[in-house]
Amino acid sequence: MPIAPQTTDELLQALQENDRRPYGRTRTVTAEELVEAAEQFEEPVPLIHALLELQEAYTYGSEPRKSPVVFARLLTLFDEQPDVFDGRLRHTLFWRFKWVANALLALPEIPLTSLRQWQTEMRDRYEKAGLGLQPYYGQAYQLAAHIGEDTALAFELWAGRPRTRLSDCEACEICERALYHLATGDDERALRVWEPVLAGKDSCQEEPARSISHALLPLLRTGAVERAVELHLAGYRACRRNPSMAGEVGRHLEFCALTGNEARGLELLAENRGLFDEVDSPREMLDFLTGVDVLLRRVEHLGHGELPAAGYPGRAWTVAGLRAEVGDRADELAARFDTRNGTGTHGDRRKARVERAPLLDALELTLRPRSLDDLATVAVPVAAPSTRTTTAVPGSIAEMILQARALDDQGHPDSPACWARLRTLAAARDYTHPDDPEVGPLVRLRADLLDDEANRAGDKDDFAVAEALYEEAAGLYEDAAAPGQAALARACALLAAAEGVGDEAEAKAAALTAAHASIVALHEGTSGLAPVHEARLLRLRATTLGLRLQKSGNEEDVAPVFAEVDLLLDFATRHDVVGQISGGLLLRAGTHALSGDLPAAVTGVDELLDRLKAHGPAWHMPRALGLRGRLQLGLRDPEAAHASLAEGLRLAAAWPAAAVDTGRLHGDLAEVCMHLGRPDEALRHLTRSAELDLRHGSRTEAFCTYSNAAQLSLDMGRVEDCIALLDSLMAEPDVTAGELDDRLLAQLRLTRARALHAGEDLKAATAELVALAAESAGWDDDPGSHAMIAAEAAVLLGESGEFDRAREAVAQALAAHGQAPRYEQLSSCLRELARQRTQQQGEDGLADALAFLADAGRIAEEAREAEYEAQGRSLESALAYEHGRVNAYAGAYEDALAALEKALALLGEPGPEDDRAGEWAECVRFAGAVEGIYLERVSPALTRLGAAVSLLTALGRTAEAEPLTALASRLRDED
Repeated sequence: MPIAPQTTDELLQALQENDRRPYGRTRTVTAEELVEAAEQFEEPVPLIHALLELQEAYTYGSEPRKSPVVFARLLTLFDEQPDVFDGRLRHTLFWRFKWVANALLALPEIPLTSLRQWQTEMRDRYEKAGLGLQPYYGQAYQLAAHIGEDTALAFELWAGRPRTRLSDCEACEICERALYHLATGDDERALRVWEPVLAGKDSCQEEPARSISHALLPLLRTGAVERAVELHLAGYRACRRNPSMAGEVGRHLEFCALTGNEARGLELLAENRGLFDEVDSPREMLDFLTGVDVLLRRVEHLGHGELPAAGYPGRAWTVAGLRAEVGDRADELAARFDTRNGTGTHGDRRKARVERAPLLDALELTLRPRSLDDLATVAVPVAAPSTRTTTAVPGSIAEMILQARALDDQGHPDSPACWARLRTLAAARDYTHPDDPEVGPLVRLRADLLDDEANRAGDKDDFAVAEALYEEAAGLYEDAAAPGQAALARACALLAAAEGVGDEAEAKAAALTAAHASIVALHEGTSGLAPVHEARLLRLRATTLGLRLQKSGNEEDVAPVFAEVDLLLDFATRHDVVGQISGGLLLRAGTHALSGDLPAAVTGVDELLDRLKAHGPAWHMPRALGLRGRLQLGLRDPEAAHASLAEGLRLAAAWPAAAVDTGRLHGDLAEVCMHLGRPDEALRHLTRSAELDLRHGSRTEAFCTYSNAAQLSLDMGRVEDCIALLDSLMAEPDVTAGELDDRLLAQLRLTRARALHAGEDLKAATAELVALAAESAGWDDDPGSHAMIAAEAAVLLGESGEFDRAREAVAQALAAHGQAPRYEQLSSCLRELARQRTQQQGEDGLADALAFLADAGRIAEEAREAEYEAQGRSLESALAYEHGRVNAYAGAYEDALAALEKALALLGEPGPEDDRAGEWAECVRFAGAVEGIYLERVSPALTRLGAAVSLLTALGRTAEAEPLTALASRLRDED
């Protein structure tokens, strides 16, 4: 707190500001400082408010030891000066007797006699104040349940009594009743009791998050699997990183462990690592640690005890090491509670949880399902599981080297795995290179390994690295007297250098032209080439010109590609280089496609597929089918495209994913599925494509695809899926380390903010957008994006009632709009803020609302002058309609009707093919309501509505006419 409040008004304002902060150290420390400030005033009421804020901060900040101390001061003030406690303060004081009871319950060092004494104090105080005792019996029941006594009588004494104003909220009481039935083993009855809370009908500060965490396993046991998944996503988000809900987080970790989602459990544990240090409540910590223990035991049982795990600060933990530490600490806490209570309840409950068997072997919780094997290999890109038997590994190193080279010459998908094994062996200190003339010297093997490394760099578009590695490999090949391999490596370096030229089309085309000339010269200047090496050089020549055509799109660049392909096919056919024959046919079909002759391209691919079926190689089939699918989509035959791509994906399962580009097949299928109206299937393919890219190191492409998947899931209304996916991505190492492109990260965060808003978490959505707006203010190269983000932030601030901050955000948006116009976004933002202002404040907000609309009017004028055509509603008609709505909310009905008349005139009556019929009908309905209901001019309103219904009916727009008919019927009934 920079400056202590100097007046009681300043103090109360500071308390209100602190109340808007999330629970945690910042809020708690500020509350402590505000109590110190309040003690300087002679008036007791400000101190009471400050103490209440401090107790709340301690309670929801998981510091139960401090809450009773603060309450004792409040109780003393009440005893000394009861008259200064008005009705609201008195109610709050008696309500918080329960907070103290819960705080004492959570501390095993507090003797059981002290707990009972406090409950007696509560009963005596309630009776003296003439208050009902149902809340007291509720606390007595919770104590019995905590200790492990027979709870039947305590439950009836509480649940059988009528509720009072001081009873716990409906949602909390529902949870306690459900937990009682759950403890008796009646899952179905517990879930029936829980239903109003799980359905969101009853809620409070901790609900439904608390109930959800307890209900997850009963839902699984009763077969409600989909509901459990849905509630896990929503419930976890509501309690994550919250010290006062650490126990709930622990139960979500347990849920992951018992459903085959151990990898997600470790991910969530990492996200909540701070809880190990922040939770000061022994009861919450016991619940949290037990959930962590269940997860870690399961991971260790599956053979992954050496995986890293997020644990107590100050050291790096493995799963096994953390599990031992967590187990010891949880056992000690359970023993402390049982010693205090004189029962074995907590030890028994903990034992039952950690020994519980998994309920499901596998359950897909998120759009990004991952296994422990994925986590174990996260640092080493791996191929997707294969359905075939991979190439057998020879016994000797010499045989391994010869096999790797043979596979490399074929372009076989198992070649990279062979080189990877040899790289590990050759790096060992005790490696001895075979003394075998057929294998060649060690320098040759080093060249081979560099060549393979360069291939992998090129696959990731890291062309500068690839070029350097190829050049180094070429030098070593020359040292090893392998001129054919040296020529190939130099040719690959030339192509990599050309591909690494910037994105400008003309420059890249020129670089590829030069590279082709150099490769041709290299080819012609190298004598004694083996057929397999010469065929590969011819393939590189054709590929280079194909890339040039792809970049330039020039018609004159087509014929040279076909000429090179013909040379390749002629040579490869004469020398029976099977892989290069199919490669040449694929290039020819692709060239037809680039030249715009899609039918010829399809014919070419069909010929290739026939050859592959007869002669192989089989691993070319998935790529060929992928190309055919893309061509068929280009020919507007999505059904055929889907069949080709699905078959390609089926065959791709037999090979390493990177070798057959399985990720692209998934991505192409996602696009086809969208054309076919199958968004769920498209979403599945998008996420599979992204995860494959991520595993193989193409991280930018992966994040872009995941961004598309997140947006699609949001468009489909799968809000929690969207948030969970984005939260998972935000935890990736390159994101947390700040290595991801800032604009791509901003897009992910923007989508997440929109999803949070759609999920009715306005506070979190607003905070994210405000932070993004502040960061994007520095995007001098992209002011338009900043204008859009600041405008969205302003709308959310307005929805939160923070109009001063909203106006500041609008000012930022307008300034950026001046550099890069965003007419529609700014107009929509200003109109929405105007609506919010009067909807929330009525007549008092009209002046500010009209000021927002005046800005929107200037935006519309700028758009007219720039001859800008809106993609949706016209800015003028939308502005007139908003004037009508704003004035109506403010009670200025004559002005509202005049504005709506103007909007109708701007829109004009809709025609047969007019897509504005819905907008026009809504405007008529609103005008009819203002005229007929608020201005009580029923007859003209009915005339207006009747004419509009007749017009819409004649146009066949019955759906748009229905609201008008309903309004007319209402007006007649009320007249």
